[in-house]
Amino acid sequence: MLKTLLQFGERSPLLRNSRLLRTCFKTKFAVAFSSYKPLLPKSNKGIRESKYFVDYKEVEVYGGDGGDGCMSFMKIPRVEFAGPDGGDGGNGGHVIFIASNMKKSLNHLDSPVKGIRGVDGGPQNCHGATMDHTYIQVPMGTVISSISGQELANLECDGDYYVAGRGGAGGRGNKFYLSNENRGPSVAEKGAKGEHQRLRVELRTMANVGLIGFPNAGKSTLLRAITNAKPKVAAYPFTTRNPFVGIMEFSDHKQMTVADIPGLITGAHKNLGLGFSFLQHIQRCTCLLYVIDLSYTEPWTQYKALQYELEQYQQGLSTRPCLIVANKIDLSVAEKNLEVLKAHVDLPVLAVSAAKRIGLEELMIEIRELYERYEVDSTKTDAENKAS
Repeated sequence: MLKTLLQFGERSPLLRNSRLLRTCFKTKFAVAFSSYKPLLPKSNKGIRESKYFVDYKEVEVYGGDGGDGCMSFMKIPRVEFAGPDGGDGGNGGHVIFIASNMKKSLNHLDSPVKGIRGVDGGPQNCHGATMDHTYIQVPMGTVISSISGQELANLECDGDYYVAGRGGAGGRGNKFYLSNENRGPSVAEKGAKGEHQRLRVELRTMANVGLIGFPNAGKSTLLRAITNAKPKVAAYPFTTRNPFVGIMEFSDHKQMTVADIPGLITGAHKNLGLGFSFLQHIQRCTCLLYVIDLSYTEPWTQYKALQYELEQYQQGLSTRPCLIVANKIDLSVAEKNLEVLKAHVDLPVLAVSAAKRIGLEELMIEIRELYERYEVDSTKTDAENKAS
């Protein structure tokens, strides 16, 4: 098929020098000689939009209150002073955050989170039941801190947990206070209140790769093309107001997470618009993909402006492993603008069309190689630090 297409391209004067045809050939060549094959998602037409990704939440946590103790006296025929028989109240349940590899986002977290109250004690020495703990699953890599910013827990591995709200102890019934000196105690305890905390829950790493760019650059369309995520796509800017994360898959069962970050604007580092909240999402991505719109006559200015915003927000953020993705290569002006872009930047530039699904397999291979180089470098750095 590739040979037939090449022969057709050589015969056709319209396609002989076409950037579109050369991009297609380059993609087929890269995939053919790779040890793994990118798995493009099937068409997701007609599938409803997925829930957006959440990487930060503030929650109030209340441990379950303890059950009240009971004040009661035994009632036995022909026994006037049978003694106390009030049971103790049950303990309230804890609220526990536990790391799970089955969770990827914090969008299921609601506030407040309340533990279950212990059961009150009853007459005839009936003690109240101690209630089960409330487990809240969070993704691995979740950091829990107080409102003041003090880090309380770092849930790195599957099964790591943090007791966020301890349940209150159950109150004692009047039977507990029976003694030789006091044969008829008429006092019982109230159950203790559960622990109350207001916490910040955030993901330290949101995704392996983050797509950043100005509004209407085609980030959401690209995410839909290379993953099964379904962010909203429309022909106007600021369609995406919350980040979406999709899973990019390969034939050797390797998976990578890709995040669609809402579009930045000039002055985002000064918190113009929703600048800080958008930039915080970028801070939690390991590698960055600058998505550049080739319909603009000076496309390199988009890249320079994005780099400036990242560096002004946090020094060194723009130096993370990155690639430039030149989107909308199918447009008539794209070929000329692509050459101009390559002349003004010193990073690899990959030409794709997310809408027409051109160059996507080559892009997925480049993304994986970029991330694997980062993993090797970080492993070497960690080993050197431990040795020193």
